[in-house]
Amino acid sequence: MTATLDLTPAPGAAPAGRRVLGHARIQATLLVRNGEQLLLALVIPIGLLVLGRIIGGTFRELSVLAPSVLALAVWSSAFTSVAIGTGYERRYGVLERLACTPLGRSGLLTGKALATSAVVAGQLLVIAVAALALGWRPEFTPVGVLLAVLAVVLAGVAFSGLALALAGRLRAEATLALANVIYVLLLAGGALVLPLDRYPGALQTVVALLPTAALGEGLRAYAVAGAPLWPLLSLLIWSGLGLLAAWKGFRWTS
Repeated sequence: MTATLDLTPAPGAAPAGRRVLGHARIQATLLVRNGEQLLLALVIPIGLLVLGRIIGGTFRELSVLAPSVLALAVWSSAFTSVAIGTGYERRYGVLERLACTPLGRSGLLTGKALATSAVVAGQLLVIAVAALALGWRPEFTPVGVLLAVLAVVLAGVAFSGLALALAGRLRAEATLALANVIYVLLLAGGALVLPLDRYPGALQTVVALLPTAALGEGLRAYAVAGAPLWPLLSLLIWSGLGLLAAWKGFRWTS
């Protein structure tokens, strides 16, 4: 009995789940290999941790500094990295070409979201370990852990939505410049690293409305056994606004 070898071509797309996971893996690999992304994701946050411990003053207490830096890490990857990366993908026609493949627009966005989530989770783990090594001893309660996770997820949605809206309207060079300016402005004035009560009284009400303030204040409170709900409410509103801005403002072609 002789065996027959079937060499009939069988073209076809991979299953949807495999396509999305493959795209997410490629996106995550590109992010971690990019020196600028690593600077934003790890070098600057860990540098702030170490510098804060050296210079002391406002940031001597790791109970304030460590959750502040964790909030900064989410802001760096979910907003700045997404905006810059998407802006150049749009400029070079990567988005419109991938959208025409079996991956499709929904698969492309899902893969990008999974990649960003994986990068954020990885950098939060690395930064948390670095903070623990420097002496941080958080006082999370089970409820506080849940609230902190919800805050990070909602902030990631809000920041990514705003990043897509920015990258989907401006030229890549303009996106690069503006994303970096916004990053620095809210790093210094968005209550990410500096607690809200350190701002002048007249500014506190305005700064408290920013999504960066909600994330920073929330993580700082949850890390010392607090459980305020206003940061989650603020981030929920901002996540809705971010998704709406991305849906209305994003253009696939330059």
